[in-house]
Order: sequence, then structure tokens, then C-alpha cells
Amino acid sequence: MSVLMTVTCFSGIIPMKAYAAPEVSAPSYVVMEASTGQIICEQDAEMRRSPASITKIMTLLVIFDHLQSGRIRLEDSVVTSAYAKSMGGSQVFLEEGETQTLDTMIKCIAVASGNDASVAVAEYIAGSEGEFVKLMNEKAESLGMQNTHFEDCCGLTDSDNHYTSAKDVAIMSRELITRYPEIFNYTGIWMEDIVHQTAQGTSTFTLSSTNKLLKQYEWTTGLKTGSTSKALYCLSATANKDGMELIAVVMAAPDNKTRFQDAITLLNYGYSVSQMYKDENKDALPAQKVQGGVEEEVNLTYEGTFQYLDTAGNNLNDIQKEISLPEVVEAPITEGDAIGEAVYKLNGNRIGSVSILAAKSVEKAGYLDYLYQIWQKYLVS
Repeated sequence: MSVLMTVTCFSGIIPMKAYAAPEVSAPSYVVMEASTGQIICEQDAEMRRSPASITKIMTLLVIFDHLQSGRIRLEDSVVTSAYAKSMGGSQVFLEEGETQTLDTMIKCIAVASGNDASVAVAEYIAGSEGEFVKLMNEKAESLGMQNTHFEDCCGLTDSDNHYTSAKDVAIMSRELITRYPEIFNYTGIWMEDIVHQTAQGTSTFTLSSTNKLLKQYEWTTGLKTGSTSKALYCLSATANKDGMELIAVVMAAPDNKTRFQDAITLLNYGYSVSQMYKDENKDALPAQKVQGGVEEEVNLTYEGTFQYLDTAGNNLNDIQKEISLPEVVEAPITEGDAIGEAVYKLNGNRIGSVSILAAKSVEKAGYLDYLYQIWQKYLVS
């Protein structure tokens, strides 16, 4: 049985403590807590803007989806086409016909923001960049990214039809880092050498991270930068401090230095106003009575861990958990069926819940089962 987390939060119920808004220069930003997806603060977060190379967050997400499916492997060889070589902007100077492992290509994308590597991998996975971009847009739609449309896989285009929003960038960033935390093995690289092997010979090229936060902010884990004359300076920054993972997205900052300072300001703000309550739900649950089944009771289990992000300055020790179960349930019961719920309250207000599930299946009793139960209850005793 798969274990999922069901959390329902009602952010408007608990009285909010007043915090001064963070002072940043970027016109659009959002700070999101990764495990819950809760937005801590935002400004013009749904404004459609040119994303430049933070487009590659979706490129990486599609790549890792294909890795998970088994359709591709990190050891696969990726050949650079003439078209991929022709990409301008940020590049790692791949030559036509040059072969690199997919693992190396991911480093080129995640660390050095290589447009040539992005297109080479897109062609390897989908046959062409255009077909790969279709996959990107399908993924964006499936994630509910309502203000996003891609036209290339690297963000080099200045097309007005290539856009996203700060909120949507946070959504795809969250999907990437929570589903595929191994991405941090790439985005945490500051500098690393790769080897070019071409008809002209062998040479070494040093990948240097475009994310200066790796040296400027001690809790940084990634994620991606981007800049063009149209997009200005963009950044999706991820950090992990004391087990709390935050995503800060900055779009259209006026210059390179400002986008990093804005991200630091936003992350510091997020950590200063946030505290996480977590219940792993390891306490024992009572057995549930079953009516009309081959067994008279069934064991129960929690659906998963409950997490609640508080940004109102509440005392999380005041959170109470109430178990809500029926007196009896009717058979048949299938393993994983929702039987009840654990309800969490803060200051008398419901802040979320976790479903309580049947730990096994119980079939409906037949005539012979009833006879057997009677025999056990009366004759054996």
C-alpha cells in the first residue's frame, strides 16, 4: 500500500501576526515552503514575465521524469547536433558530433546553464527541440502552471509567447526538488571540469556555477539563474535551514548583484517568520470494529505525516490532535480505505487533517463464515 500525506490547511483562520514586508528591488517574487507548497510571501507573483534560463528548471524536470521512467539512463551517450552547437548565450562549447554522457550534460545544464547542452539533451529525448518543448508545456499544464508557456528548452528566445510567472517557477522548482532531490547533487556544484573529446583533440573545460548564492548564503542548495535583456535578472533559489526547505523566486531584478541580494532578503524573511509543526503519526491506533465481515475488527494506520507551516507566530505546542472514527464499519473493506481522520486544531481552529486507513482488507462474511464465527464464540469457549 502506498503511503501519501493528506494535509488540509486553512491559512485564513488563524489570526496573523503583522510582519513588515521584505524590502526587495525585484518587481515579482514569491517565497514558498517546499514540503507543503505554502506561499509565505509574494508580490505580483502571477505576472507573466520572460524567464530566460530559469526555463531550464522545466527542462531538468522533464529529463528527471524520463530518468525515473527508465527510458533513459545517466550513462547514456548524448551526441551534439549542429543545431545544438549553434546555440548562443550561455554555453559549454560542445562541438558538432561530440559525445557526452547524459550525467555530464545535466551538469552542463544545471551548473553552467549550457544552452547547447540543453538542446542536445532535448533532441536525444524527444527527437527535436520542438517535440521536447511540447513535453515541457504538457508538464506545466499538469502542474497547474496557469501563466506559463514555453517555446524553447533553454530560455534564449525573446518571443512574447515564452513566459512564466514567479509563482509558476516556484511550482516547478518545488516539483523538481521534492520529487528528485538528487538534483542537488548537480545544483550544489560550484566548479567542476569536463573533458571535450572531438576530432580536434582532447581539452578540459571548467564548469562554473552561475548561482553565486552557493558562496554567499550558507544554506543554499540550488537552483537556477537566468538573464536576458528582456527578462532582466531572474533566480529561483533553494535553501535548507534546520530541515526547512524554502524556495525564493526573483524575476526581473535590475542587475546581477541585486537578484542575489533580493533572494537572500527573501529567504531570511521566510525563515524569520516561519516555523514547522510535524507529527510523524507513529502512535498506535485502536482496532476498528467491523460488521458483517470475516473478521470482527481491522487494524488501522495513518496515511502519512502531518505538517503545518505557521507564519503567524503561534505557539505550536498548543496544537491538538483529535482522532475521529466511526463506531463500526461495514464489510467489505479494502486495504487503504479511508476509515476516519486525525484532525489538528490550533486555538480551537481546524488547521488540517490526515486520513486514517484500513491496514488490510476484510471480506464480507458469507453463511459458512457466520457459522464458523458462532462455533468459535460458543462451542469452543
